[in-house]
Amino acid sequence: MSIGVTDPYNFAEVTEHLDPAAFADLITGYCLDVQPAQQVLVRSTTLAAPLLLELQRAILERDAWCFLRVELPGEAAAFYRHAREHQLDTYPPLAYEEARRIHATVGIQAPDDTRALIGIDPALMTRAARGRSDVREQMLRKRWCGTLWPTPANAALAGMELGEFARFVAGALFLDRPDPVGGWTELRQFQAALIERVSKARTIRIEADGTDISLDVSKRVWVNSDGKRNMPSGEVFTGPQERSANGRIRFTIPSSPSGVDVRDVELEFRDGAVIKATASRGEEYLQRALQTDEGARYLGELGIGTNYGITQPIGAILFDEKLGGTVHLALGRSYPETKGTNISALHWDLICDLRPGGRILADGVPIQENGHFTL
Repeated sequence: MSIGVTDPYNFAEVTEHLDPAAFADLITGYCLDVQPAQQVLVRSTTLAAPLLLELQRAILERDAWCFLRVELPGEAAAFYRHAREHQLDTYPPLAYEEARRIHATVGIQAPDDTRALIGIDPALMTRAARGRSDVREQMLRKRWCGTLWPTPANAALAGMELGEFARFVAGALFLDRPDPVGGWTELRQFQAALIERVSKARTIRIEADGTDISLDVSKRVWVNSDGKRNMPSGEVFTGPQERSANGRIRFTIPSSPSGVDVRDVELEFRDGAVIKATASRGEEYLQRALQTDEGARYLGELGIGTNYGITQPIGAILFDEKLGGTVHLALGRSYPETKGTNISALHWDLICDLRPGGRILADGVPIQENGHFTL
């Protein structure tokens, strides 16, 4: 595929290890099941050009319409620098109308700078997230898929060379297999067995170094996340009873929400609410996030990672929360399909690595120890 005369973002080095056509076919077919006459909104940056062009091709071949929304390097930070008060607190009517009328959306992380928002006041980002909550809710009612395209910036964040990172991403997506869809089918079947086990439990307890927390998951629905939304996926998740979290948890995998480096988050819960929160780095962002709204101090999600094709954290929550042998809790918004009821403009997944000695218990019986399932 010809991208242009020059190759400033090393597209060739990525596409040598990650086939954008196969990637696009996986998204439009397996993930979204795009149908004729549907309108599909695709969002990313210019650095994802190979995948964007192949998505346009794949969507058109399905007799559907593709709308590309391509962000320029620096555009997000510039918005926060120049937006007026009302532009932070609300949204343009066209954005809501677009979210209401589309049939599906694809969001592709492809940053030119993973620290682009590091100098932006976290309060502005929190304010804008709160202001656009109606648009976000409309988007979540439709078919959607979130994914990632390798760039020099996210490869560096992962501590890998670009080609090595592209191979890593292909493995996480199962695109290094002869039958990627078959791989996702196998994972779905394993996760169905896991859900059968945890659905019978009233209490989930997580234990690790610095962690001992219990959650009531009775009367809640567990979701089999098999790549139909996030790609890659590989988790089962639910919404714990909102007032049930008690104990403490140390999140050992760093998080980079909106490009802000947040590390070593420790939370203490009492009757569902965060009563103490610290971080070795990014604590200002953490405290601001907890002040987003009333629901931000409560949990909206408990997720268990199952994707062993993801072999290490890379600094992207999309991948890190799926890593086999981890568990994650999300502050803020619940997913309605879990029967969770917490409402918030925030949904922040924080990840705890259980491979070095942790375990998950369902009604006192271990279902995972040292990162390995006991099913």
